[in-house]
Amino acid sequence: MLSVPLDHDDPSGRQIDLALSRVRHTGPAAGYQGVLLVNPGGPGAAGRDFAVSVAAQLPSRVRAAYDVIGFDPRGVGASRPAVSCEAGYFKPVRPDYVPASAADEQVWLDRSQEYARACGRKYGSLLDHLKTADAARDLESMRVALGQEKINYLGASYGTYLGAVYATLYPGRVRRMVLDSIVQPSRVWYGSNLDQDYAFDTSVKSFFAWIAHHDPVYHLGGDPAVVEKGYYSLREELKAHPAGGVVGPDELDDTFQIGGYLAAAWPELARAWSSYAMKGDPVSLISRYRAWGASKEGEFAVYNAVQCTDAAWTRDWSLWRADTARVYAAAPYQAWSNAWYNAPCLYWPAKPGIPVPLAAGKGLPDMLMFQATLDAATPYAGGLEMHQIFKGSRLVIEDGGRTHGVLQRGNDCLDDKFNAYLATGALPPDVSHCKRLPDPVPV
Repeated sequence: MLSVPLDHDDPSGRQIDLALSRVRHTGPAAGYQGVLLVNPGGPGAAGRDFAVSVAAQLPSRVRAAYDVIGFDPRGVGASRPAVSCEAGYFKPVRPDYVPASAADEQVWLDRSQEYARACGRKYGSLLDHLKTADAARDLESMRVALGQEKINYLGASYGTYLGAVYATLYPGRVRRMVLDSIVQPSRVWYGSNLDQDYAFDTSVKSFFAWIAHHDPVYHLGGDPAVVEKGYYSLREELKAHPAGGVVGPDELDDTFQIGGYLAAAWPELARAWSSYAMKGDPVSLISRYRAWGASKEGEFAVYNAVQCTDAAWTRDWSLWRADTARVYAAAPYQAWSNAWYNAPCLYWPAKPGIPVPLAAGKGLPDMLMFQATLDAATPYAGGLEMHQIFKGSRLVIEDGGRTHGVLQRGNDCLDDKFNAYLATGALPPDVSHCKRLPDPVPV
């Protein structure tokens, strides 16, 4: 545990505790290269176990040289206080994300407002200090506590934005930095969520096409359009009769969303859908929901606490509605679910800040960045923009890749460049390309 100021501008004021983990280097002191701080994203995701996962997949020469440090960001997991606003918020079955009337919209607006109020009642001014800039200054506190002149850093997804903010604030304290699946800085956070909606719709269509290609296995239709129609018909069916009383249309959407993050999940998702459609068996569908679709309220609370205050969000619901309706007409899969996931920002009881203007300052080394062209959660434009901001960085592109978080997923072309950079500081040519992994095999 590491105590840090709640408000870094008031270092003698209230303290909070951050939970860290360390996987120690395995080699001799002569080859030691320092600490590698790792963050899996979110915002709101716990990170201590991520250190174990990262360390386990490093080649022995890299594993020998670094202490891999994981951490639960402020408000998350084992850090204290841990933020959790309303324990039953995600209890199934919830009102359908897709509103059929103004009354349906009002149900979700009321839920969102009460959720935000519950957070405010419970945590008060704590919510003013959960911005990405606060977490970046926590990284600096970790560096000092670990006795390191500089840190090495690996951030995935939201962790790329956290790393970029740290690199901007403390450029001389970075030794090596890797960003994997990159947030677009100019779009935080309202715009980035709209961008996600289009990208996830493209991704789910790829999934539907894969199912159609394997119709002899899943029997859900041999044409992508038929499979897609079948999915939305299933939503309507579950709205009237939730599977096992657990999986309604929202829970279905939340479960299948992982297919936009990780193509490796497609076979199990398709099998669960097929079992329900062909046999009326809800067991696999419920199992996949509990494993992949059931949200953790604490993560949701911190997600809102960060995104709602990193930058100001419009409080004009008519603008949100118009934007969501426009997206839904072209890319329906996630438009409304994403709108309601972020809707507490309409009412969030904390002061919004101004995003840190990202820049490559004096002493900052060249970064290594990785981006898949068809990443749904952090679309391709994010990698291009971050690469332009940090002059001298090297961008590695996974052509046609759909996976979010591309490192340590079995693509040797990517991992070899990552491992070489950590081992020796060697950087690949800019811009480098790697082929994506083949589509998964049906099960």
